[in-house]
Amino acid sequence: MLDQFDPRLDAEFPPVDRQALRARLAPLLPAGGYLDGAEALRAYESDGLPAYRSLPAAVVLPETLEQVRTVMKACAELGVPVVTRGAGTGLSGGALPFPGGVLLVMSKFSKILEIDPVALTARVQPGVRNLAVSEAAAPHGLFYAPDPSSQLACSIGGNVAENAGGVHCLKYGLTVHNILAVQVVTLDGEVLTLGGPAADAAGLDLMALFTGSEGLLGVVTEVLLRLQPLPETTRLILAAFDDVGRAAQAVAAIMAAGVVPAGLEMMDGPALRAAEDFARAGYPKDAAAILLCEIDGQAEDVAEEIERVSALLRESGAAEVRIARDEDERRRFWAGRKGAFPAMGRLAPDYYCIDGTIPRKSLPFVLAEMGRLADVHGLGVANVFHAGDGNLHPLILYDANLDGDLAKAEALGGAILELCVSVGGSITGEHGVGREKINQMCVQFSEAEVNAFHALKAAFDPQGLLNPGKAIPTLARCAEYGGMHVHNGALPFAHLERF
Repeated sequence: MLDQFDPRLDAEFPPVDRQALRARLAPLLPAGGYLDGAEALRAYESDGLPAYRSLPAAVVLPETLEQVRTVMKACAELGVPVVTRGAGTGLSGGALPFPGGVLLVMSKFSKILEIDPVALTARVQPGVRNLAVSEAAAPHGLFYAPDPSSQLACSIGGNVAENAGGVHCLKYGLTVHNILAVQVVTLDGEVLTLGGPAADAAGLDLMALFTGSEGLLGVVTEVLLRLQPLPETTRLILAAFDDVGRAAQAVAAIMAAGVVPAGLEMMDGPALRAAEDFARAGYPKDAAAILLCEIDGQAEDVAEEIERVSALLRESGAAEVRIARDEDERRRFWAGRKGAFPAMGRLAPDYYCIDGTIPRKSLPFVLAEMGRLADVHGLGVANVFHAGDGNLHPLILYDANLDGDLAKAEALGGAILELCVSVGGSITGEHGVGREKINQMCVQFSEAEVNAFHALKAAFDPQGLLNPGKAIPTLARCAEYGGMHVHNGALPFAHLERF
């Protein structure tokens, strides 16, 4: 199993004096806002990647901006690492507590501060649930487009930290395309507003920099979201294929024709059958793969696009093309897709969800190669992914109770991510790097690029206290992993060399 944190970090962050930490931080917080009992800490030991677990020295739950500022300044003065956590639904170990550090939980920042139907914006705190934004905007005929599968529970702050997407990101974009401004607190307690309500803010695009920065640069305390008008009409097509490769080729055909669906999702046979048994969505269980293609917009345009896409699917070899009869059936089709992850419990005791991105043209090859890699490692894989933008989510099936099974799953996951890089893709599309993909960063990026990442982090966090050991590997680690040639094994920042 991948080590949860590099042991060399212990030299950089010696054990904290817990009594001194409590004496310094507890008075800054409301009653119940400082937790350091063993049982209380256990509730925060992992995020949505439960294979990795770690206990912080303390959990703090601030309720105001000033409390966040004072906690950050105190931790900086004490030299205590800080990891920020939202709803804890992340899938890369990004919110895994640092041993002996402080876990800053933003769940009490849960207010929708303003919906502006004229400006098409929502001003929210980071603990607001993703789905709650669309629910609040719906009476105004608006919605918030990014919709991760965890949208019922995941929070906006976490979406910003990981640059989350969802099934509709093909047309509407990722989180970074749907926010206008973020308010952040730096390690020294400074409050910054990045971006603004205008179409383009002056200066460098630091808002985009913070989006997807995984808590390495600061804490998000408020977000100005871009809202979209609810489309006049939305229609969904389900296409079944008797060959996974043909389904992948159909994706390329749709995009090559200039059609931009609101969503274009693919599930292979094992995934769709598990989802059907779980959600009763109405999927054809004998198919090798299905595509879900959603078109939205003006009624006449949607009708035309539906006919066009249906013809393309048939030309691509679809055995069945079915247009959802009504809104209830459309919702059932999506319920099966969004319920695919929990449905995996029908196939194996545990699953490991990978998140890699590839060029669409490589879909047939990569799917075939993933099958070969799964056979080599002796594990099953079910595929559920955002086919339109090439964001793969292979679900590696294993049993954590069997010795060595988790290690095999991690090895297969690493091989799949490196396969994505080999065809010109990326090791992550929306889940982030966190702890999970730290080694594969060494495969994707060069020494110069990793140095640049460290320089950028050092500009915001010179002490290296924010989410240490996540997202950016050290060159020493890369040299040990074997994915990068490192000159002298040295970094340009002395305080990073011990990582």
